[in-house]
Amino acid sequence: MDTKELLTILRTAAELKLQTRHCETAPGRRESVADHCWRLAFFAMLLRNEPAFGDTDMDKVIRMCLLHDMGEAFTGDIPAFLKTDADAGKESALLEAWFRSLPSEIGTEYGALWREMEALETPEAKTYKALDKLEAVISHNESDISTWLPLEYDLQQTYGREECAFSPYFRALFDDVGQWTRAKIEAEGPTGAGEGT
Repeated sequence: MDTKELLTILRTAAELKLQTRHCETAPGRRESVADHCWRLAFFAMLLRNEPAFGDTDMDKVIRMCLLHDMGEAFTGDIPAFLKTDADAGKESALLEAWFRSLPSEIGTEYGALWREMEALETPEAKTYKALDKLEAVISHNESDISTWLPLEYDLQQTYGREECAFSPYFRALFDDVGQWTRAKIEAEGPTGAGEGT
């Protein structure tokens, strides 16, 4: 690709720095989509040599993690508990259109990668999806509990369970993250979930 095409793609990707997510990483600072994508890719990189993923192409998983929310450069982020099928369809259509606008070699590669992720049939797609769910729960556990919505007290304990079920490693990690969540809720005491902090 020529340098002008490269700069155009990078400028589109930079939108993810500006799109914020529901989670706060520090008082008054919302997590950006780029923050989430970066740590998700780092998460995958940490597992690259883990024996449990010996049959999984973790380099492909890292690429999936970097690409997975690219559609939000066009739509912004919609929290999972508010996102409808129509929202997901619109995001996917805009992303597919973007792939078609890219230089043919990478547009074809990224489009195929996206469709593999959406199908959730390969070990790589399932791994990326489990990581995506776990990273979101971990980020919320790191945030001040006063920023949680009432529905998140339960959601934090169930979000990603289904996506982690395929892997003993992810089931164990899901349980560890769940223990952290419960300890955080218990530490808050009786003024928490019931009063919609």
